[in-house]
Amino acid sequence: MVKELLENEDLEELIERSRTDPILIFKHSTQCSISIAAYDEFLKFTEDASDVVCGVVLVLENRPLSNTIASRFGVRHESPQAIVLRNGRPHWNASHWAITTDALSKATKV
Repeated sequence: MVKELLENEDLEELIERSRTDPILIFKHSTQCSISIAAYDEFLKFTEDASDVVCGVVLVLENRPLSNTIASRFGVRHESPQAIVLRNGRPHWNASHWAITTDALSKATKV
């Protein structure tokens, strides 16, 4: 399941969900070719991992939420960026070309 994160309440819902299941946050820049390539990898991942809850933040359109994620979890902002949360905390993160379907699958395995 993929949900666009628009406000802090959306983020809080995912954090709460991460207490029982790994969740994935994907930060995406719609103006960056590297981000577009990583987003394609993310979409391939979601096709096979429909049971993983994923949140997408469009960083140019929602910079405040993107900054909240960076400061809350102590993960320096990058775009594109993937962050896996478990128990309300970052468990794994990657950016740019390190975001692959295989890497996302391994990071979200229970």
